[in-house]
Amino acid sequence: MIVNVGWRTDVVNHYTRWFLNRLKEGFVYTRNPVFPNVVTRYELTPEKVDAIVFCSKNYAPILPYMKEICARFRVYCFYTVTAYGADLEPNIPPDEESVKTLKALSAIVGKERLVWRYDPVLLTERYTVERHFERFAALADAIGGSVSRCVIGFVEAYHKLWRTMPELTPLSEAEKRTLAKGFGALAAERRLRVQSCGEYGDFGEYGIEKRGCITLKDVGDANGCVFRSVRHTGNRQGCLCVSCRDVGAYDSCPNGCRYCYANTDPQLTARNIALHDENSPLLIGTVGKNDRLQQGVQESWLSATVQTSLFD
Repeated sequence: MIVNVGWRTDVVNHYTRWFLNRLKEGFVYTRNPVFPNVVTRYELTPEKVDAIVFCSKNYAPILPYMKEICARFRVYCFYTVTAYGADLEPNIPPDEESVKTLKALSAIVGKERLVWRYDPVLLTERYTVERHFERFAALADAIGGSVSRCVIGFVEAYHKLWRTMPELTPLSEAEKRTLAKGFGALAAERRLRVQSCGEYGDFGEYGIEKRGCITLKDVGDANGCVFRSVRHTGNRQGCLCVSCRDVGAYDSCPNGCRYCYANTDPQLTARNIALHDENSPLLIGTVGKNDRLQQGVQESWLSATVQTSLFD
C-alpha cells in the first residue's frame, strides 16, 4: 500500500507534529469523505507501508525529521513551487525561502526522490503567460538540478473557483498550447524533464510527457525496489497515478490558497482546524460513538524479489 501525505490537506506544512505522532504510534485513522461515520485504521509501519508519498508547499516543518523517516520508509516527495504570491497563496513561504528548503530536502532524500510541481497554471491580469515563463525559467534555474523532473498542471475551472477567484481568466486550448510550448522549450534548455498532470491534453510535440505523476515504476526506481505490475486506477477522473491511501481530510488546509479544490467552505475549514488534536489518531476530531471503525486492507505491491536499498 502507498500512503499519501498531502492531497487532501497540506499535512507537512501545518500538521507535521501530528504525523510524527502517527509514525511513532504506528497507525492512523482516516474518515471516509463520502460516508463520514466510517473510520478506517491503517498501520503505519515499514512492514505494512510500501512507500510514503509526500506532497507539500513547505517542507520546512518536517525537514529535521526526514532523514529518520527515510531510514525507516521508502519515500517519494512532491514539492509545489509556483509563480504566485501571497494574493493567491497567503500562507506559503516566498520563493526564495521555498527554493532554499527544496534544496535542503534534496540533499536529504536525493534528487531522484524529489519532484517539482508547477501547478496549477492559471491566468489573471497579474499572472500572464509572460509572467509564467519568467517565473518558471527563474525557478528552473534555481532548483532544476535538485529534482528529478517537473510536473505542470492546468487549473481545473470547477464551479467554486469562479466564486473564490472572479478575476480568473478562462484558459483556452490555444493558451494551454502556448504555455505548454513555452514550458517545454524552457525545460529543454535546462535539460529538465517535464510532464503534464492528468490525461487532459497531449503536449508531446513540445517535449512534455503524458503520464501519471505517481507510478510504481517511478517510486520503485527512486527507492531501489521493484513493484508488481498493478493497474494505475488514479485518484480522480483523468488521473493516471497509482491509487494511494490519503491520511488527511478535506476542508482542513490552513494554506488558504484561493484556487484550492480541497477546501470547499472557509467557515467549515476554520471549524475543522479548531478540532485538530495532534495526539488524535484522526487528523480532525476524534472517533465518536456513532462512528464505525474498520481495519483497512493493506496489500503490498512489492515484488517478491524486492531490493530494499539503493546500495544492495
